[in-house]
Amino acid sequence: MRILIVEDDSLLGEGIAAGLRQAGFQVEWVKDGVAGLAALQAEPFSALVLDLGLPRLGGLDLLRRLRESGSVLPVLILTARDTPADVIAGLDGGADDYMIKPFDLGELAARLRALVRRAAGAAAPCLVHGALELDPAARSVTWEGRPVELSPREFSLLHELLLNAGTVLTRAQLEAKLYPWGEEVGSNTLEVHVHHLRRKLAPDLIRTVRGVGYLVPRP
Repeated sequence: MRILIVEDDSLLGEGIAAGLRQAGFQVEWVKDGVAGLAALQAEPFSALVLDLGLPRLGGLDLLRRLRESGSVLPVLILTARDTPADVIAGLDGGADDYMIKPFDLGELAARLRALVRRAAGAAAPCLVHGALELDPAARSVTWEGRPVELSPREFSLLHELLLNAGTVLTRAQLEAKLYPWGEEVGSNTLEVHVHHLRRKLAPDLIRTVRGVGYLVPRP
């Protein structure tokens, strides 16, 4: 899951980014509203963590522009503004969740997992696909009841495909969700991860749609 953080406090932004990466998220971080809006327009993300008191473009203005564009991206406001009026303005302005600083990083990660899960139409905390079960919180996978060891990238790739079961994801879409800005991606890196998943789980779990991308069929 690729998360965008828009937070102008350098110390806090670094801490949130580090904590979410440790929890298994792919994280990008920008420090003002204009940069945040530009990132959202240029790249796909699974969710947005949004401060309100931002330079250049305030958080509520960014949120308004995002919703006016038709985006349904899950948005979690993370702010020190703690009055009921602030919370109401944030939620009525299009946010999906609202957390007040100071906060617990574990709770933030759990709320983001829930937002992404609901956005994908999944109610249960674990993703189940036939004999396969993936637990995003524990970052664990079982096949026919047996644990399967996956690398962090293999886990993230499988998670994205399961969240979008029944939908073909292009190579560009998957690479954007799996790799941070500026990281060099080998020409066959994604294919190698897919090969490893097929070998560890089942050969027909992930289908190649020639010339388009990859698909996990709906169970």
